[in-house]
Amino acid sequence: MEIQCRRLDREIEWYEAEASSKLSAVLKSGVCLYGAETKEFEKKLSDSIGKNNCVSVKNCTDALYLTLRYLGIGRGDEVLVPCNTFVADYAAVANVGAAPIAVDVNEYYSIDPAQLEKQITPKTRAILVVHLYGQAADMDEILAVAERHDLVVVEDCARAFGAEYKGKPVGSFGDVSCFSFYPTKNLGAFGDGGAILTDDDEMARRLRAMRFYGINEKGEYEAVGVNSRIDELQAAILNAKFKYLDDMLAERRRIASRYLSGINNPTILLPKTAAFSKHTFHQFVIRCEERDKLKDYLETSGIQTQIHYKNPPFLSSLYAQDGQDAALSDFSANLHKSILSLPMYIGMTDDEITYVIDAINRF
Repeated sequence: MEIQCRRLDREIEWYEAEASSKLSAVLKSGVCLYGAETKEFEKKLSDSIGKNNCVSVKNCTDALYLTLRYLGIGRGDEVLVPCNTFVADYAAVANVGAAPIAVDVNEYYSIDPAQLEKQITPKTRAILVVHLYGQAADMDEILAVAERHDLVVVEDCARAFGAEYKGKPVGSFGDVSCFSFYPTKNLGAFGDGGAILTDDDEMARRLRAMRFYGINEKGEYEAVGVNSRIDELQAAILNAKFKYLDDMLAERRRIASRYLSGINNPTILLPKTAAFSKHTFHQFVIRCEERDKLKDYLETSGIQTQIHYKNPPFLSSLYAQDGQDAALSDFSANLHKSILSLPMYIGMTDDEITYVIDAINRF
């Protein structure tokens, strides 16, 4: 049996008819940007999270970059970022000229609130919280640290759309939140897409100008901007999928439940769900001290896996800061050597799940 780690063909069956109808309507309308589908999607997204404003952009990296620029974060500033995350978070900080400062993660793989304060300096301006692998970070503790030190909190919800913290959706807690709609995300387009959510009306107005070359609603050059816009076709697909989001998240939890109850191997550490979080299992990440052997073994069994993330940005010469290695715990500094993501996709069959479980149990 051959099992991919990610696949999109099966989930398309859920929404294909509705998406096809919408895509046809967009093509016939002749409107490719800032049309009815984009407006509908921005409204759905802001309503679902509970923020007053949604500014759609091309991708989450742009969302983070534009957010940091608007906040005035730049050269000489520092932004606290979890050590284990995708490079986009580090790149966004570096692209505004600031320094990304790696912070320990906890057993749930999100930024460890207990370790934040030891990394705060007079240069620290913001905490970039990443809700990783589909699980919410501990927002109450993080917000308490931010309030004590007058720091901005930016939520990166790219890998956890639909997750909840104490019954409220991720993205509803920070000063601003950023989302990705890359095809493999919990809510994915068929290309790139991203968004910025905020309750600050002036921030939203300014960001709408910044995403469009810096041109505001009056046609004036208000800022040095970029070209970062979601198109009507991607918005149409996202609108078609939106009503299936709860069912798709339930599907991910179904697969995760099978893994959690079925995998029984003393060399494997299964993911934990925090009591405060409703997990979406964007990835199902296990740990194994013989990770590379396990990965090769599964590959020979026809099971594809991935590593999220094999090359931590804080170890790269591009993003490394003096003393970062020494500042991190052994757990955080070496996490990338043991983590492995198992197959997780909408429409994964019981037979496929059983095949993966049995293979791991034989390892």
